[in-house]
Amino acid sequence: MTPTIAQVALPVPLHKTFDYRIANEMPVVGGRVRVPFGKQYKVGIVVTLTDTSEFPLEQIKPINAVLDSTPLWTPSLYKVLNWASRYYQYPLGDALATVMPGALRKGKPAVKDREKCWQLTEAGKEQPLSALTRAPKQARVLTLLRQSAMTHGDLLEEELSATILKTVEEKGWIEAVKEQRAKPWQQSYEVVEDKPRLNSEQAMAVATINANPEFACYLIEGVTGSGKTEVYLNLLEPVLKRGQQALILVPEIGLTPQTINRFKRRFNVPVVVMHSGLNDTERLNAWLAARDNEAAIIIGTRSALFSPCKSLGIIVVDEEHDASYKQQDSFRYHARDLAVMRGHEENVPVVLGSATPCLESLHNAKTGKYHHLTLSVRAGNALKTQNGVLDIRGLYLEAGLSAPLIAEMRKHLSQGNQVMLFLNRRGYAPALMCHECGWLAECKRCDAYYTLHQSSNELRCHHCGSQRPIPHQCGSCGSTQLISVGVGTEQLEAQLETLFPEYKTIRIDRDNTRRKGALEAYLNAIHNKEYQILIGTQMLAKGHHFPDVTLVALVDVDSALFSNDFRAPERLAQLFVQVAGRAGRASKPGYVLLQTHHPDHALLQSLIHKGYDSFAAEALNERKMAHLPPYSYFALLRAESHHSGEVEQFLHQARTVLDASPIPEDECAVMGPAPAPLHRRAGRFRWQLVFQAPNRKILQQRLTMALPAIRQLPLSKKVRWSLDIEPQDMS
Repeated sequence: MTPTIAQVALPVPLHKTFDYRIANEMPVVGGRVRVPFGKQYKVGIVVTLTDTSEFPLEQIKPINAVLDSTPLWTPSLYKVLNWASRYYQYPLGDALATVMPGALRKGKPAVKDREKCWQLTEAGKEQPLSALTRAPKQARVLTLLRQSAMTHGDLLEEELSATILKTVEEKGWIEAVKEQRAKPWQQSYEVVEDKPRLNSEQAMAVATINANPEFACYLIEGVTGSGKTEVYLNLLEPVLKRGQQALILVPEIGLTPQTINRFKRRFNVPVVVMHSGLNDTERLNAWLAARDNEAAIIIGTRSALFSPCKSLGIIVVDEEHDASYKQQDSFRYHARDLAVMRGHEENVPVVLGSATPCLESLHNAKTGKYHHLTLSVRAGNALKTQNGVLDIRGLYLEAGLSAPLIAEMRKHLSQGNQVMLFLNRRGYAPALMCHECGWLAECKRCDAYYTLHQSSNELRCHHCGSQRPIPHQCGSCGSTQLISVGVGTEQLEAQLETLFPEYKTIRIDRDNTRRKGALEAYLNAIHNKEYQILIGTQMLAKGHHFPDVTLVALVDVDSALFSNDFRAPERLAQLFVQVAGRAGRASKPGYVLLQTHHPDHALLQSLIHKGYDSFAAEALNERKMAHLPPYSYFALLRAESHHSGEVEQFLHQARTVLDASPIPEDECAVMGPAPAPLHRRAGRFRWQLVFQAPNRKILQQRLTMALPAIRQLPLSKKVRWSLDIEPQDMS
């Protein structure tokens, strides 16, 4: 019988599908349709085709338009998405909308719009560049196009504006043509770069993984500088040779430029990138290139995991420990865990790489779920770094810098090397205080202080984003004696320019890398030794290769030593090892210094003298005794409202529902409700409830039974609430 009803998942916060009558064209399961919803139209995904409905056929609204003739995702990826929606307890329609490109959410066709290409005209080929000394941008256009024709987007990435291109076109030097469909990359595939010789550990890792092209999960634990990327490159070679695609996940946008360059230098295959910095058209084109097998290598941040590869051969998750793989709002999935699930469904190997694997991955390796491979030797001539602790108790600090650290910096700089300082606190200072009465400039919408940003002459709240001009008087006593408290990267940069005027300083944090291409330009300048002193937050600590950096200093980690978050020691240990790994990555010896008021702290002593492996073993043992992840599983129910009592009451009711579950109480624990560590944010009071279970099965059973009743609570419509399965951030 021909189906007459389509069950459609819509991007609405409801755990249900909606029935629509099939009008003219037959939709496909996994394809998009445009349907009426209330007084508007929405784009949804067809989940099921049927001929039955609980409603009379004449009452069911018809589908307005069928947008796809084929499913958006491969069957295996579509299965993963459905599983993820159930596991993370998130509405299927919202989940599917979250992972598809914005252009598809708006109903645009899932076909690639061939991009405009630019090529030289005969007049352009004959135009002398020497005549364009006063128009360097125009000369740059001609120089690039003399090498080969380029797409409009590629030229814009070279920091050439559309206005420049139009000017050169009007002069008759360039002309626009439609991008030609390239021949299949498999026909011209080859390795185009000489490969360095692998050491025995690298060779063993490559041989072990390449011996089995089917699903298995491999954890590569390699010290910083051990050549994990070289292992990835060797793993891709047989995959690409078979004509299959490779999916590479990286934690930060900042790591994509150098990663892309490494892969492009090695293989002459099309590489696409997917991250939040792309516009809708760029993202759709990359997504379609993956789907149609026009891209051999797909590199991107967590959302790239959902690229519908036509012929996937391997998945690599670099820096697998990184917290950015966990989506912190809306669809709260973990890309690393879903990568393993996708590899299982696609029957391809999954490689997780890190110098500091998360404790969950190490536990899986120890219990035999993952194959554990180690790279204990730095690649090439790189030597193991030396670690040192600077006890700064009682020492005078200049913008957070002690005299011994300044002297050590001067020594390394005078030898022609680069120095990197790590401070995970952007802005000029964490707070602004009145010297007379002690008043602190506090955000009116959050339980937090404003951060002072001197360069933009404003105070900013890093929690809700509100900002205001720097006041001239105290908000309490009216005094003009306002001083900064603490040190941020801006202040550190200003102090270093005073202390070392003969050396150039570069600061890399989220504030000064917002402009497209800015981070890549800074990194290139660092590699060209245009800057000798590097200041950075976490975004500079991950994965970057700086061969001339011989000294790395962690300016302030004391605040991370004392936290009520059970994951804080693990994060600090990972951060220390990752930052330390930026030193001595070539033939020059590296030195790592850590400034602290607590030099005898057990965590620091363990890291410095025994290394990350010893720390991880001790931490896992502590977690086991305390029944913490990975030896149990958490779900975090968060709620917020403008009225604190309303939220607390809702969570008390939710707890009553959870406690009423028939699953034995001694196997589970419900903690709370309690105020969130940041109790008020953006004007809303925040409370939370923690549910703990001994395994994933019981966690899901209990939540699946309780959530329908929680959604029916009257207060559930009055407060904003969410559920985070296996949360990484408890604040």
